[in-house]
Amino acid sequence: MRKIITFLAILTLYVSCKDEVVKKPERLIDKEVMIDVMYDLAVLEAIKYQNPASLDTFKINSRDYIYKKYKIDSLQFAKSNVYYASDYEDYKLMFEQITKRLDANKKSADSLVNLEKKKKKPLLKNNKKPAPAIGDTTKLK
Repeated sequence: MRKIITFLAILTLYVSCKDEVVKKPERLIDKEVMIDVMYDLAVLEAIKYQNPASLDTFKINSRDYIYKKYKIDSLQFAKSNVYYASDYEDYKLMFEQITKRLDANKKSADSLVNLEKKKKKPLLKNNKKPAPAIGDTTKLK
């Protein structure tokens, strides 16, 4: 009888500790969509800090843009973010996926920049000085 009571007590403790810290919100954003949202936010925030005029020129508010793109609202995003953040290991995996995507896109962007540089180099390889502009008063050598 003692073994059964001990077993039930341990089982009860185990089950009670299994409760979620944060309750699942009613309108939870799907995990894959949440990863896409967080990725897009990271890209827009990077643009904002690297070239703030680019977003200001087109009057783009990154958060509002994301909410419209994914048809979500700020409360839904906040609750979903808190829910996913409550499971540290899973949240960490989500950020690792986002980081991999950012790194992959950075590599492709870097390769495009290098390709553009290679296209411009043949013009300078001839070791010839460019022809002076019309109306240039400097002496030709």
